[in-house]
Amino acid sequence: MSYRNKPKQTQSSAAAKAGFSSRSARRIDAGQHNTSKLPRQYATRKDPLNGLFEQHVVPLLEKEPSLQPITLFEKLEEIAPGQLERSQLRTLQRRIKTWRVIHGPEQDVIFRQKHTPGAMGISDYTWANELNITLAGNTFKHKLYHYRLVFSGWTYVEVVLGGESFESLSSGLQNAFWQSGGVPLTHRTDSLSAAFKNHTEAEVLTERYTKLCTHYGVKATRNN
Repeated sequence: MSYRNKPKQTQSSAAAKAGFSSRSARRIDAGQHNTSKLPRQYATRKDPLNGLFEQHVVPLLEKEPSLQPITLFEKLEEIAPGQLERSQLRTLQRRIKTWRVIHGPEQDVIFRQKHTPGAMGISDYTWANELNITLAGNTFKHKLYHYRLVFSGWTYVEVVLGGESFESLSSGLQNAFWQSGGVPLTHRTDSLSAAFKNHTEAEVLTERYTKLCTHYGVKATRNN
């Protein structure tokens, strides 16, 4: 009681400055005042799962981390019939989620790409021979030119009878532009010989593909 130790300071005035009563001041001087809290003699909150999580759920998760909460809850109902209520499923779900974050297997890091409307369209080709289409009893060998807008997923498909030529790329791409009602900022393909000079490591566009992209105001890019 620092105020009380000052010269010419009465017990009453020291107590008033310290913010408590003269009676409390007398108890402090007499050594009867204890500021420490008594330890709790009761549990603050009972485990809603009655210890079943550590005893039964954790061993099951360690063996098979992909087990679903509802499956584990039903297992606990078999192990301890009558001890659980359906409302405790939410508690179990939270406990399992926390366990997986701390003790579960490491997750693959995923860098999600953010796409914006009208930013990119993609072209590629797919062999369709495995569909076993026949015309007049003869196998119809062909490819499909496929164009897709990345953000919306809008798709255009065109049958190609020859190879991956500039003519088929130009036809499919222009038809896709007209069908979709516009052009994207960028157009991406894989390393198509119709669009890129693949004999060089540099990203060099063919002359005709360059003119096509320039005509529509599209920036050409490639996957690899």
